[in-house]
Amino acid sequence: MSSQVRTILRPGPVVTQEAWPQDPVGSAHVIRIGGAGMSAVARLALGAGLRVSGSDSQDGQFIGPLREMGAQIGIGFDAALIAEDCDVVVVSTAVRPDNPEVIEAHRRGLPVVHRAAALAGLLRGRDLLAIAGTHGKTSTTAMATLALRGAGEDPAWALGAAVPDLRHNAGLGGSDTAVVEADESDGSFLAFTPRAVVVTNQEADHLDFHGTPQNVVAAFDALVDRLQTGEGPAGRLIVCADDPGSAELGRRAVQRGLDVHTYGTAPDADWRILEEQGSPEGTRLRIATPTGEATGTLLVAGHHNALNALGALAGAHALRPDATVQSLLDGLADFHGASRRFDRAGTVDGVTVVDDYAHHPREVAATVEAARGLLPEGARVIAVFQPHLFSRTRDFAAEFAQALAAADEAVVMPIYPAREDPDPTVTARTITDRAPAGAALRPLDDRAEVPGLVADTARPGDLVLMLGAGDVVETTPLVLEALQQR
Repeated sequence: MSSQVRTILRPGPVVTQEAWPQDPVGSAHVIRIGGAGMSAVARLALGAGLRVSGSDSQDGQFIGPLREMGAQIGIGFDAALIAEDCDVVVVSTAVRPDNPEVIEAHRRGLPVVHRAAALAGLLRGRDLLAIAGTHGKTSTTAMATLALRGAGEDPAWALGAAVPDLRHNAGLGGSDTAVVEADESDGSFLAFTPRAVVVTNQEADHLDFHGTPQNVVAAFDALVDRLQTGEGPAGRLIVCADDPGSAELGRRAVQRGLDVHTYGTAPDADWRILEEQGSPEGTRLRIATPTGEATGTLLVAGHHNALNALGALAGAHALRPDATVQSLLDGLADFHGASRRFDRAGTVDGVTVVDDYAHHPREVAATVEAARGLLPEGARVIAVFQPHLFSRTRDFAAEFAQALAAADEAVVMPIYPAREDPDPTVTARTITDRAPAGAALRPLDDRAEVPGLVADTARPGDLVLMLGAGDVVETTPLVLEALQQR
């Protein structure tokens, strides 16, 4: 089957131009400014001295701090919110053509760009490290930022979630380096021209946008083709040797004559885990690198986080090869994880409840495995999973069932539709009907059942995982309350 590169950056019903304006920009309007990714754009724009306005459908955790920085933000979408002196309008993939502010921008002939194009424009002129991959981007982006800080750098950064250790989801920093989370979901990572790219893994996802797995592969190849050339050192691709999709991406790049480094546990990896000792307190690592061995401790658990750390180190070193690997590794010592990445919500009556963003089968499997590694013999993992998107649930139902079957007990909540219209043919049972023999998976028709079900099921010593990229996080406090009341 032939493949094609799809990207949201191209002009269409919403976006009117592919890149940030070349002319000086003094004022920007950000639609859906309250989202994690969009608020990062607004924060960078404010830091660069731009006048920023914006809008969203509701208030949220990122809006208050932006207002304190000077942004003028309205709740609800209204053409009047776009300032008279606005130079550019920034949108996310979720913004639709019938948004009144989009209609007004088109009427006034204002350039409308995607958020990734805005990030690329605001970070223009810096040595850029782009962190891409189907999973692990946020954590790896945060780790790379902290690694560079450990070596004395003050990079700019932008990512799609809150990271307590960075205090904010974006910042301009004070050096000529930058680290960005590069999103493959809509092909918007093609806005960047990076000095280095880390690809944590590459597999099929977001087929509602890309259409086929082959198109996903083509998009990653196109990102690699955007590696910076010309003055200075050649751009470098860094791939995870343990992931088939990422490793194959690297092999194709080598055939095109590109500079490729690998990381993982493979014996021939350029950056290699030699020893990994996990515990509830974190992970002790000894690694081999192109410049020698280094040792350090991570506060985050799980083999996937050890791999993320190695990718972050390799990426940071590509930007600053004069830095010692030990100084980069030391920068990771206080990383507690990104928001909703194995967040311990609380322990009640001996039951620990963890909130996690996992929404792809591989992420679910990795989170269940990490939880299992923290528990003593006899303790159980109970998974509560909220599927995200009807299309993803349909495309990966069997894989979700297999991943959840690794838990001792698992329930599947009603699907969180996000940007999609409802599809009555796809439900929680689409997953549970594909459960392997002997697996304890059950569907729920009402999310209100979750707290009582967990309280009836969990025993002291068990660990409950609240999984999903939707609003399952709002059910987590109710679970803790039900455990308290039982």
